Amino acid sequence: MTEKENNNLINPQWAKHGYIQVYTGNGKGKTTASLGLAMRALGRDWKVLLVMFLKGGDDYGELISFQNLSPKIKNNLTIIQAGLDRIAYKNNVNNNDKIIVKKGWELAKHAIENNEYNLIILDEANIAISLDLIQLDDMINTLKNKPDEMEIVLTGRCADPQIVEIAHLVSEIKPVKHYWNTGIAARKGIEY
Repeated sequence: MTEKENNNLINPQWAKHGYIQVYTGNGKGKTTASLGLAMRALGRDWKVLLVMFLKGGDDYGELISFQNLSPKIKNNLTIIQAGLDRIAYKNNVNNNDKIIVKKGWELAKHAIENNEYNLIILDEANIAISLDLIQLDDMINTLKNKPDEMEIVLTGRCADPQIVEIAHLVSEIKPVKHYWNTGIAARKGIEY
């Protein structure tokens, strides 16, 4: 162990620093992992912002659960849906997608710049970047200038190498086996 690593272990300031996390890859569980982190942070009385890019509608189990949290916990959580009620792909992205994602990104960026939350989850931000709905340079600049103590999480497939480079933690979720491959459809309570 280097002297710097040893100093970090005994220096309580490391725990107050916020980092950039990325959950990416083609496997299932990126959003699920970030939602688990949100629940953990809420349990510690953190203020949490969840921006769900490219996800509209109300048929998500997590949204139903969050609506039923205790008032004390619920007051620390803000959810912004920045997507239409459909799955967006490169071949079906339209102007409405651009408008709603841009609005969600502007709200998230404002919250980051004004240090309004302890944890900000940018769900499916990697996909929004890969579809050119969020400009990569704008995201990188915002992340590099985030408040020191703020934790930011980006989820979604196709994490850009430049995002991976500036992140402090990157988890790539790889599929090994999935029941979808046998024709089983997405299930309420598991996939949504």
